[in-house]
Amino acid sequence: MRNQSILNEFLLSGLSDLPALQLPLFLFFLLIYLLTLIWNLLIIVLIVTDSHLHIPMYFFIGNLASLDLCYSSLTVPRMLFDLHTKTRKISIQACITQVFFFILFASCEDCLLSVMSYDRYTAICQPLHYTQIMSWKVCVQLASIAWCFSFINSLVHTLYAFKLTFCESDIIESFFCDLPQLFQISCSDIYINILLLFLLVGFLVVGSLILTIPSYVYIFKTVFKMQAKGNRSKVFSTCTSHLAVMFLYYGSGIFNYVWQSAGHHFPGDKVVAVFYTVILPFLNPIVYSLRNQNIRTAFQSVFRKIFSPN
Repeated sequence: MRNQSILNEFLLSGLSDLPALQLPLFLFFLLIYLLTLIWNLLIIVLIVTDSHLHIPMYFFIGNLASLDLCYSSLTVPRMLFDLHTKTRKISIQACITQVFFFILFASCEDCLLSVMSYDRYTAICQPLHYTQIMSWKVCVQLASIAWCFSFINSLVHTLYAFKLTFCESDIIESFFCDLPQLFQISCSDIYINILLLFLLVGFLVVGSLILTIPSYVYIFKTVFKMQAKGNRSKVFSTCTSHLAVMFLYYGSGIFNYVWQSAGHHFPGDKVVAVFYTVILPFLNPIVYSLRNQNIRTAFQSVFRKIFSPN
């Protein structure tokens, strides 16, 4: 048998090795990250403090904003640190810990987007029964189920990831740790890991689409029956924006966990990773919150209180 040494740390390949790109990339992603933090924190504060926003729709939007904060903060600060210092080493324990929280937040966001589509279906298609169907008890239960399922999903993958050994390559072809990249450099049998990944990701994605697609089909049917063109175009615009973000999220997730885990690679892998770890948390506040009239009104009210003269 060939003598192999067991690795204790990895080297993240980062976004680019070109020295001329380090500073522009650092400044660009720093700006995106700061805007993501500011927008999501602002949304959370508005939803908590404004009594007009204490309804189920904004409860889920607040949860989404919290997830986007966690999701983005898990990967972007490390990426910025590596761009600034060119220190890309990470221990195996820290790497797998990052994997655990990344799967937790990604799975929970996936579940939450599906729940939000059902909430919109109830509000638009069954408005007279909305408060009964989406009571606070139901909202808390749905959010709790999303977190519990995501925790179990993440825990299973992480426990099996700790069983992997790494003894050939120490370079992770990404700017953060995730399961497909660990599978690529592992020298142990990953059959069970791949099987679990395909089963759980398949269940999560298929389950989400089963809940999401029928919801929006009924929403669009209801929208087309509306008499007022202004209301119809407004709801249609909002729902199509939601759908676009959701399918971009699902598409990039399927690409990452199914396509790459099956051993397929192409030069744009890191671009896709940047899209769903950095760009989508930046876009979600714009699509789900900042285009919402009630949130804009709440922001204007707070702005006037702060800056208006006594």
